[in-house]
Amino acid sequence: MTSYTIPTVETENLILRAPHEDDLPAMTAFFASERSQMVGGPKTPLEAWRSLLGRFGHWAIMGYGGWHIVEKASGAFAGWTGIINAPGWDEPELGWVVFEGFEGKSIAFEAATTARAYAAQHQGINAPISYIAHNNDRSRALAERLGATYEREGEVVGTSCQVWRHPKLELTDPALTTERTGQ
Repeated sequence: MTSYTIPTVETENLILRAPHEDDLPAMTAFFASERSQMVGGPKTPLEAWRSLLGRFGHWAIMGYGGWHIVEKASGAFAGWTGIINAPGWDEPELGWVVFEGFEGKSIAFEAATTARAYAAQHQGINAPISYIAHNNDRSRALAERLGATYEREGEVVGTSCQVWRHPKLELTDPALTTERTGQ
């Protein structure tokens, strides 16, 4: 098996880190809800476990993937963000999930901005897409806040959606504050 590292990236308010086993209860609760539809849910607890394990596999196979978001102030696992490129995806996608109770704090914006900048600077993924459900006004508003524009209609995980394109970033302007390596 190929050796890989999931970097830890810190911002002013967040830590983007590798998944931990103790993240599973929050993931299981999220995947039990209808909110999880655009990310392959709802899922059983076993399927949530497989999703957790799949995050490691994505990093190992693709060399990039998703981070779990930790709010520094509380130390709480608040969701995830990163680049996804699974079977059925048109191209690499910048995705994000923020759990109930963490909305409205700019967590998704800060995390997605950081993930997008990291992908452009370190992984050769610049101007990714985001799949957004037609009824997900919050994600659409976040995509617009991130500078993305509607590109076309699409489909992912068997669900029709909108495809939004993020702008290409200038790589001379570092958007990251700190990176630590480790899993």
